[in-house]
Amino acid sequence: QVQLVESGGGLVQAGGSLRLSCAASGLTFSRGSMGWFRQPPGAEREFVGAIQWSGGGTYYTDSVKGRFTIYRDSAKRTQYLQMNSLKPEDTGVYYCAATFKLGERVGESEYDFWGQGTQVTVSS
Repeated sequence: QVQLVESGGGLVQAGGSLRLSCAASGLTFSRGSMGWFRQPPGAEREFVGAIQWSGGGTYYTDSVKGRFTIYRDSAKRTQYLQMNSLKPEDTGVYYCAATFKLGERVGESEYDFWGQGTQVTVSS
């Protein structure tokens, strides 16, 4: 059974930092991507960024470039989302997701496995 479990959310002031973790079990990654999405209050879920499991290449949505970094620990089958210089508009529920599809995948429907989500709240 595939499971993705996020942790690390919380409340932080604007300008602060948080690190989210996503631990994967029940699957072995040799290709595809693990990504992060977020759902702001009252809005649709949106792509944040992802890391390609083979090669470790990363890609991000424009609004987080330079502030967020995704990296992974292959031995632990865990990916991380380091979020710096947080803004109130970064508030939302953050979801970890995984896909075996190759290439850069930014669409919600392109991901096959999802975590339960973790709340991130950035106060002004």
